[in-house]
Amino acid sequence: MSLPEVLLWQELRKRPDGFRFRRQVPFDPYVADFACLSVRLVIEVDGASHERGNAPERDLRRDAVMAQQGMRTLRIPARDVLNDVEICVTAIVAAYREAGPPPPSARADGPPPRSGEEL
Repeated sequence: MSLPEVLLWQELRKRPDGFRFRRQVPFDPYVADFACLSVRLVIEVDGASHERGNAPERDLRRDAVMAQQGMRTLRIPARDVLNDVEICVTAIVAAYREAGPPPPSARADGPPPRSGEEL
């Protein structure tokens, strides 16, 4: 993990506001920096390289793949984490609260219902 990821992980592992985070979470074919599966949100810490070349397009494709798997993505610039990790954690918690619970078919604790099944 990069320094901004390590700094952010040190805070996220404390379960801010009761949210449980995991790091290096696989979402085929990608690995998310962090995820809170209970609300189906992914956190990506983006360094300066994410602003150059075709990186923005790659990030959009990656976010689309995550969305196909029922995940929403929150991208945080690495410089923001380095400048003030507490503000980043506050913004993450706010985004997770805003997202609310996932739809029943996207819950992390089980597969979506089969075609024709009611919840």
